[in-house]
Amino acid sequence: MANGSSSRTFLDPAVLARLSAVPLFSRRPMQGSVSGRHPSPHRGSSVEFAEYRRYVQGDDLRRVDWRAFGRTERYYVKEFEADTNLRCCVVLDTSGSMGFGSKEINKIEYAKRLAGTLAYLAVQQGDAVGLSCVAGKMVSNLPPRRNPAHLSAIFDVLEQATPEGETQLVPILHELAESISQRAMIVILSDFFLPTEELSDCFEHLRFRKHDISVFQLLDPAELAFEFQRPTRFLDMEGGAPIFADPAEITERYHQALATFLADFKKMMLRSAIDYHRVSIDESYEKVLMNLLAGRHQARRVR
Repeated sequence: MANGSSSRTFLDPAVLARLSAVPLFSRRPMQGSVSGRHPSPHRGSSVEFAEYRRYVQGDDLRRVDWRAFGRTERYYVKEFEADTNLRCCVVLDTSGSMGFGSKEINKIEYAKRLAGTLAYLAVQQGDAVGLSCVAGKMVSNLPPRRNPAHLSAIFDVLEQATPEGETQLVPILHELAESISQRAMIVILSDFFLPTEELSDCFEHLRFRKHDISVFQLLDPAELAFEFQRPTRFLDMEGGAPIFADPAEITERYHQALATFLADFKKMMLRSAIDYHRVSIDESYEKVLMNLLAGRHQARRVR
């Protein structure tokens, strides 16, 4: 285990070993700095044929298909797929609502397990990883790098991340869409309790910049079930006024509002072609990540 990662509270060496057997692939062409296993928007040297194009002056004569010239008396050059490395940018919501947890673990601790494991897997296969922690502002921002020392710095930030403050995820995602200059895989971990119209705008901004977006919407079982039996004082973990309410009077309206919100959110994900994972934090995080890896592996095979 590299750089003392075995001592991190959010990493399980056995889970890392099992998940390492499945590569992490991008769904869209990436723009990296070295050769890797992910498709590039540029042509290059590879064993995977892409297409023919007409020869132009300056092309390498070794790539001319002389058999095609014999058939057509025209010069054609073979183009091959180029493979490059991946830039993975993990965006972790550290606002107050991520501190909620009704059982053994809260949302931010679950998110740390996802983020730390993904970062480890990416660096182990030679890809670059960065981390942005966001709440009412950009709390911390580590740009993507490939070396193990940088992975240790990411683990340090994850270890120290605490949930507090309001959510300003939308403007920060717009900022990241502009500041991440090259195509990247952007993984966003949040409960996303925000207006869907505003979220849709920032996701479209990220897609316009040709990023490959994965979203993990983390929800606590108590938020989904809402099985309170007696009058309860509900606290806003992001600083709003508390509300005292009788569950018997609000449960039905709560479930209707939640169902509408989740349905609208899922429609937005499908419309934007985002790799979407709704997660109840009592689920195994290993299974959640395996679903991500297996889905991307399958998409790669049919590409």
